[in-house]
Amino acid sequence: QLQLVESGGGLVQPGGSLRLSCAASGFTLDDGAIGWFRQAPGKEREGVSCISSSGGSTNYADSVKGRFTLSRYNAKNTVYLQMNSLKPEDTGVYYCAAMYGSSCRLRFSIVRSWGQGTQVTVSS
Repeated sequence: QLQLVESGGGLVQPGGSLRLSCAASGFTLDDGAIGWFRQAPGKEREGVSCISSSGGSTNYADSVKGRFTLSRYNAKNTVYLQMNSLKPEDTGVYYCAAMYGSSCRLRFSIVRSWGQGTQVTVSS
């Protein structure tokens, strides 16, 4: 059974950093792309970043380019989202998702399974 478990969220001041983890079971990172999405209070869920099944391709939303970095550690079957220079507008629940297909595409229509989410709050 495919399961994704996020961790690493918390409260951080503007300009600070957090590293989110997405640990997969019942699914290996070579099986498909992994995406990160977030949902701010009162807003729709949006795509943040994704990494292809080979790990050779990543993609980022314009709002996080240059600040967020996605990586993976195959031995732990885990994907990491390093978030630097955090802003209050980065606040929200962050979800990782296993995607159908190998390519990095942030589309809801190809989400295979969601994690439970982890809260990120950026506030002074």
